[in-house]
Amino acid sequence: MERLTPVCGIRSFHPEDAWNIATYANSREIWLQLRDVFPHPYTVGDAKAFISFATSQQPQTAFAIDVDGKASGSIGLTLQADINRCAAEIGYWLGKPLWGRGIATTAIAALTNWAMDAFSLQRIFAVPFSDNLASCRVLEKAGFQREGLMQKSAIKDGQVRDQVMYAMTVKP
Repeated sequence: MERLTPVCGIRSFHPEDAWNIATYANSREIWLQLRDVFPHPYTVGDAKAFISFATSQQPQTAFAIDVDGKASGSIGLTLQADINRCAAEIGYWLGKPLWGRGIATTAIAALTNWAMDAFSLQRIFAVPFSDNLASCRVLEKAGFQREGLMQKSAIKDGQVRDQVMYAMTVKP
């Protein structure tokens, strides 16, 4: 998948992206908002391992967010299975120096539009922490609807946290 927008591109990762990804990803602020599988500190070795994983997936569902020719974050889907096979979870992160420029919103909208057709999905959802107001706002600006609050549904950094369920569905 290669999508270009006026603010960013979404593309496959390249081995030479490792340094940029490690530089942007090595942030406690980013780590605090993501699943525990996302390491902290985040090293070049972690970036190389992730890039190897992302580029070997079939189908490919993890992509670089490209800003000015540099991998500056990541966005991807976890395709669901069994009775939930018409849905996917979207996840994303963007380097802190690029926050507040509409990049995440643009990337989410572009990937969502592409993925609905590419994978014959009916629903794409996200579950940010409820105190991650910036991520909630980004999802809303990308067209996702808040469906509800999942109380005490996650533990991050030793803290029990609420999550918000957001989704975009295919319009009838």
